[in-house]
Formats: sequence, structure tokens, C-alpha cells
Amino acid sequence: MGSAAVPVGDGPVAVLANPTAGRGRYADLLPAVLERLGAAGRPVRVLEARTAAQAQAGCHAAVADGVAALVAVGGDGTVHLALQAVAGTPVGFGPVPVGTGNDFALETGFPADPIAATDVITDALRAGRARPVDLARMTGPDAPPRWYGAVLGAGFDAIVNERANRMRWPRGPLRYDLAILVELARLRPRAYTVRLDGVAHEIEAVLVAVGNCASYGGGMRICPAADPTDGLLDVVVAGAVGRGTLMRIKPQVYRGTHVDHPLVHAYRARTVEISAAEGIVCYADGERIGPLPVTVDAVPGAVRLLR
Repeated sequence: MGSAAVPVGDGPVAVLANPTAGRGRYADLLPAVLERLGAAGRPVRVLEARTAAQAQAGCHAAVADGVAALVAVGGDGTVHLALQAVAGTPVGFGPVPVGTGNDFALETGFPADPIAATDVITDALRAGRARPVDLARMTGPDAPPRWYGAVLGAGFDAIVNERANRMRWPRGPLRYDLAILVELARLRPRAYTVRLDGVAHEIEAVLVAVGNCASYGGGMRICPAADPTDGLLDVVVAGAVGRGTLMRIKPQVYRGTHVDHPLVHAYRARTVEISAAEGIVCYADGERIGPLPVTVDAVPGAVRLLR
């Protein structure tokens, strides 16, 4: 990330920790993270976060109380919660990647190792330094604005997420695999209207993704050219592809080479509006946002990263 450094205040540090992140693999990591953060010479306090609502409220209260920094120990879901509180404020933000998907942290230059990432954050706190990066701001007809850091999906990926979240069996990642199989059998292009900086495109597509960063879902580079410091959103559309083609393209997403397929199109815009003829639910940072339509704006320098 090439953005110029900006100062961070000298106040305390709040820590949001998700004990279930990474399926609990890192539950014993928090003491080491807190010890390292404390080496920056600032008071450090852990927020109460037994539920998502409590975590959200705690983050907003910490920012209102004047913390200089918020550190999120978890995956993209934990980051998503924290961003709602720090976006558009001077509060520094540091993600410690311990989730099953850590796309925002990795795409914005933090190490994959959580202790190494904590050390990067601690060094920035000690120096009183942060680096601004962009966020995406979503607005819908009946919902307050929300922010995301990585990618919004509004097609096959979101439909699979919706299916998996409704299923009670099986547990774990197998549920997602089964949801893919079920939705592949039902795959069909859907009619979208996508407005890019006010210019309407009527499209038939199986997937529409809007990226502030390049990857989602734990390293799937769906918007491979996305740069969270360029003030723009990258939009990738997979058109009227069939099941066989989609399954052939899918492995290429990890390398970002799927955009070379003739039915995959990439665009760039500051403002993206997406609507559909039927009720498609969208997801951002892996979190359920709600049904289309949605308007997404790139907001330059909306979050100050501790690195």
C-alpha cells in the first residue's frame, strides 16, 4: 500500500476479539496479542463481545469514548463489525488475521501470521502512525449505510451463502460444499441493471462482484485488479455461463485469471448501483447485507490502518 502516513492519537487501544474465529484455533492467542500491543505503551482494553450486536455496540462506544485505535482479532466478519465504528473517523485500525477468511487484512498488507501482524500494529502504535486506505460504503432503500473492506457479491456466490446459512446439516465447510452442488443444479443467468457512475448496463449474469480489494472467501481473487488506494471500485461480471463453464472458471479465480474468459467482464467506477428483477440477497466481507437494490460508493482514505 503506497498511501502516505498520517498521525494516530496518543489515547488507549480497544481490542475486539472473536473467540470462535478460525473455528477456535486461536482462542489461546489473545494473551500474546494483548501483551505485544501493551508494549506500545498505551492502555489496552478488551471489549465485551459475546454476540455480534454486543461487539458492534462495544466498538461504537469505544470510538465515542475517544480510543486512539481499535484492533480486531478475527476474520473478515470481525473486521466488518469493527469497520462500522472506525470508518470515516481518525481512529487507527489494525486487523489481526485469525479467521477462516482474512482477505481484508492480507490484501491491505498485513502478514498472514497473527503474531507478526500484531507486531506490525504495535510498531505503528509506538510510532503514532497509520496509513489511509479506501472502503466501500453501501446504501439501500430501507437500511442505514454500511461499510465493507473486501468484496460485495450479488450472484451465485451470494446465493450459495444464503443456501448454506439456511441449512442445518452438515456442519462446517461441508455445508458450503453441499450448498454449491444444490445451487449449481439450479444455476441460471439472472437479469441485472448495473449502473457504473450513472451509466446503465442491462446484463444477464450468474455473478456480480464489487471489489474494494481483490479477494474474498479466503483468497479467491474475484476482482484481481482491485486496489484499495485508488479511489475506485472494481466490478467483475460473469455473464450467461453454464454449469460446466462456471466449474472450469472457478479454480482460475484463485489466480485471478478468470477475467480472461470472454464471458467475464471487468469494469471500474466510483459509484456502482445494482438492481435485479428478482430478490437476490447480497453479501459483503462474507456477511449478509440484504436484498438488492444496493448502491456502493468508493470512499477514499476512509480507514486508517496501523501499519
